[in-house]
Amino acid sequence: MNQPDLTWTESDTPVATAFDDPYFTGGLEETRHVFLAGNDLPARLRDGFHVAELGFGTGLNLLALAQIWDGPGVLRFTSFEAFPMAAADMERALKPFALPQTGALVAQWAAAEGPVRRLTLDGIAAQVIIGDARQTLPDWDGAADAWFLDGFAPARNPELWNDDLLAEVGRHTAPLGSCATYTAAGHVRRALEAAGFTVTRQPGFGRKKHMTHGRKSA
Repeated sequence: MNQPDLTWTESDTPVATAFDDPYFTGGLEETRHVFLAGNDLPARLRDGFHVAELGFGTGLNLLALAQIWDGPGVLRFTSFEAFPMAAADMERALKPFALPQTGALVAQWAAAEGPVRRLTLDGIAAQVIIGDARQTLPDWDGAADAWFLDGFAPARNPELWNDDLLAEVGRHTAPLGSCATYTAAGHVRRALEAAGFTVTRQPGFGRKKHMTHGRKSA
């Protein structure tokens, strides 16, 4: 599979040259605000709770989830990634955050192969499905309780925010499941509504005025 072509900022943030967009701007605090709090986590977490994600990237969101889960039981985590990062680049990108289990994640990522990469962190059974999500998500047999919609910005990576793909997100969401994303783009909100979510705008992180939250009906 193709690894992403990267450049690096002075603060060691990776930038995907294909999209001219950094993997994160607010780092761990933005992940906590948008994806964890945005999905009302950890309050909703329980044994068997399934988190799914568009865009695995550096693995930061998985590590942030692992940090707030102490069981009992096991969470499930499924991510869809078209351009898997090299383990050395992942280690470099994650080093500033000094999160628990970073070493375990990087070591397993370095050893993982094939179209489905299986990872085990304390209390979390994770898999990363490699390939274009427009092809891989429709074939997935799971249903998420919460989605992290974490692609590059819609203006730079429109493929990950098109109506058909977000319809698949809706189809693969459990009743009362949720989604959260940093973007408040109107076409993304409308596509999520068409996919069956009740969509609300919430305060964004930092200088970003709004983010988007969605909830499926029962």
